[in-house]
Formats: sequence, C-alpha cells, structure tokens
Amino acid sequence: MNNSRYVTTAIPYVNAEPHLGFALELVEADALARHARLRGRPVRFLTGTDDNALKNVTAAAAAGVPVREFVAQNSARFVALREPLGLSYDDFIGTSTDPRHAPGVRKLWRRCAENGDFYQRRYSGLYCSGCEQFYAPDELIDGRCPEHGTEPEIVEENNWFFRLTRYQDRIIELIESGTVQITPVQRKNEVLAFLRSGLADISVSRPAARSAGWGIPVPDDPSQVVYVWWEALGNYVTALGYGTDDPAYQEWWVNSAERIHVIGKGVIRFHAVYWIAQLLSAGEPLPTGIVVHDYLTLNGAKISKSARNTVDPAELAGDVGSDAVRWWLLRDVARVGETDFTRARLVDRVNSDLANGLGNLVNRSLSIVHKYRGGAVPEVEVAGPFASAAARLPAEIDAHLADADFRSATAALSSVWEEGNRLIEARRPWELYRAERTGDTAAARRLDAVLAELVAGARVLASEATPFAPELAARLGRQLGTGSQVGEPAPAFPRLT
Repeated sequence: MNNSRYVTTAIPYVNAEPHLGFALELVEADALARHARLRGRPVRFLTGTDDNALKNVTAAAAAGVPVREFVAQNSARFVALREPLGLSYDDFIGTSTDPRHAPGVRKLWRRCAENGDFYQRRYSGLYCSGCEQFYAPDELIDGRCPEHGTEPEIVEENNWFFRLTRYQDRIIELIESGTVQITPVQRKNEVLAFLRSGLADISVSRPAARSAGWGIPVPDDPSQVVYVWWEALGNYVTALGYGTDDPAYQEWWVNSAERIHVIGKGVIRFHAVYWIAQLLSAGEPLPTGIVVHDYLTLNGAKISKSARNTVDPAELAGDVGSDAVRWWLLRDVARVGETDFTRARLVDRVNSDLANGLGNLVNRSLSIVHKYRGGAVPEVEVAGPFASAAARLPAEIDAHLADADFRSATAALSSVWEEGNRLIEARRPWELYRAERTGDTAAARRLDAVLAELVAGARVLASEATPFAPELAARLGRQLGTGSQVGEPAPAFPRLT
C-alpha cells in the first residue's frame, strides 16, 4: 500500500454534446487530483466516454450517421474540454475504441461467471432508454422515469442475469463501516435505504440484434452484448490494463491508498451497489470513496442533454476563462440540493473573490513591497494574524477535501485573503513609511514586519489556490516568487462584465 490517489469521473454517454453539469464533475475530480499532487502524492486521474450505449445507436440513426463515426465525433467534444476547463487528467478512455477496454470487460465477466453469479432467463420489464435501465413500477413517479420524466417502454428479452441479491448484506456492511466511504452523508443514507429495501437480481446483457451488434459480445454467447452499464463500470480498471499484463492495474487499483469515483447522484446506484457487487464477485479490490454531486439547474430546470437545456462549458470558459468557471463550480455549487446557474451569479462571485479578493491582495502587496523596499522582501520573523491564518490554511483545506467539501475548502481560502486585506487596512503601511522617512526606526521595523507577512501569506494563498484556479495560482506564484525578491505588480485577475 502506498500514498497514491486514483481519481475517476463517471463516463458520460456521447449521444449529445457535453454540458455544464458534467463539467462540474470533471472540475471536482480535477481539484482532488491537483490537491493530492500539491501535497507530493502520486496521482492518476481518469476520465472518458461511454460509447457502447444503445441510446448512441438511436441518436446516430436519427442523425443519419454511422454509429462509429457518430460516437467518435461526439467523444472528441469531451476530449476537447481539457484546455477550456484547465483539466489535468492523465488518461482518457473511449470504451468503443480503446484496445484496453474489451479484454478487461471479458476478464471481469469470466471472473464473475467462475463465481457462479450469472444465469439466463426471460425477462419483461419497464425500460427507460434514457437511463438504459429497467425500473420497478414503484420506482416511477406518476408512471414516468424519475430521471427523464418519460414513460418507460415494456421490454421483453432473454438476458443474462447477475446474482446481485447474493451481495446485499455485504454491501450494507461495507458502506456502514466506511470501508467504501460515500459522501456527502445524505447520499450514503440514500444508498443504505435502497439496499435495505431489498435487492433483486439484475439483467446484465442485451440481445445483440436489438443493439444492431453495437457493444461488447458476452463471452461465449455472441447472441448477447454486455449491458452497457455493466461493461462501462469496468472502465475504471480496464483503463489500467485489467485483462492484460499492464502493471498499472496493480499500481493504481490494487495498491493505491485511495480509489475515488466522482459521480452525479443519478448514477449512484450503479456505482455504490452494482459496481461494488461486481468487484466482490470478481474478487477484486473495492473503491475507497464515492463522491456524489447534485444537479445544476438552468432557470430552475435540471441541465440535461435530453431536455436540450444546456450550457456549453467550453463556450462559457472561452468567454470568461477556465478559472472563472472552475471557481464558480467549486465555490457556489451546493453539496446537497440543486444549484441554479446564471451568468450573473458567476460574474458576481468571480469578481468578488478572484478580482477584488485574492487578486487585489497580491497586487497591493507587490505594489507596496516595490514602492517601499524596491521589491526586496524584508528578512524578518513573520508573525501576525494573516501569517497565522495562512499557516493553518493547508491543514484546513486537507480536512475539507478529505470530505470532498469543495465549498468549505474555497471558503477557507477566501477567509485567509480577507485577513490579508484587513492587515493592510489595519497596519496602513503608507503611514509607517512616512514615519520611517522622518527617522522613526520603530515604524521602519513595523513596516518590514507587515511587508514580510504579506508576502509570506500571499505565497501560501497562491500555492493553495492551485487545485481550484490553477492558471491564476500559477500567475500569482510567478509574480510572488520564492526568494528574497518579488516580481513586478500587475493586475492578477481582470474583472468580468
């Protein structure tokens, strides 16, 4: 066991373009990855696309495009989010084209089969094509899918089933004990309630004819393809070479200290129940953490590709910058409950925090160090409320991000730079400088202490901002430097309009 962290997002369907709701997931996962790297930990960050869904086949047919071409075009849009959102992922998997995926899925299937967890039977059920999931009648709301608001169709098929019921008690024990930690606690309780209501075995294949042959064939049964959710969940290990001799699987899955999935609440059942059972059946290690985010809304309605109610994250970032998008997603979005996106909310938050708060503090600090000491940082003992708050900041952020509480982590940053701005107003270095010019040596010493404290605290802030606003953090770091001289002052973050 080492100190490494493996972070993944869910992999979205590529039946439409990416939207801001998935950008939230990408940015949260990226912040966890960057934070661990900042602390010197080995990190691997994976994202990708779920290409083998039946809805992709349907969308391609509606567009009049061959499904492989349609999937490739849309998957490229998700790859293209890397630069606009300032993402630092190490790996990207497309489940229809990546040569690592199918061998790993076949190995997982065979391991579960060897454990006696598959059987065949005819099945009839209420199927939502949007979710690619069967629902029990009591799970519907007024006869409609709780996610998409559509009436499910009655589907009758001969499928392979997985003995999910065999793992109900064990999964409850794992979640209750925190062996698999689900955050926030409201989502943990939701999963436990679902488990205690009683599980049923689940269908894990589809007739190949129904999917037009698109997907991964069931081992030893080419008349069936592996159900998209069952095989898509495997991407977290197939991307590490599970099913091959790649040592990355041992390094990043078996031996990692943390294996963290960042997901939306709509897919929590698949990750916290079905995926856990799948791994238990195959005899493989489990994820250590499942971080669940809520939905964003736009004008009060859930941001959704199927509802054509979306915000293009790449376009938004092109307009306001990646740090602005990232900061709003991490600073303003509620841990539990929906958060409504408006451009005005983003602009107000970013101007208040990054332009008027952190950026203004660093620019003022650099300006007075240059004005009163020619850019040289006084070599004196650093003490005071700002220095103390900055010294506590890394541990506070560690604690908040251990619980995946991005709002509290960014609030901790904000409280420290507010302390720095208060220091300037309280100590009034311009008055100390005037007194120094009259020969007041005590004022000169106090001015040195203020300037040293401002630079030391600002350097901590610049570093600790890296997981949340990496471009701004790097820019501030270059301005502040690390030695006895600071760079020239310059506006660090332009105000948005």
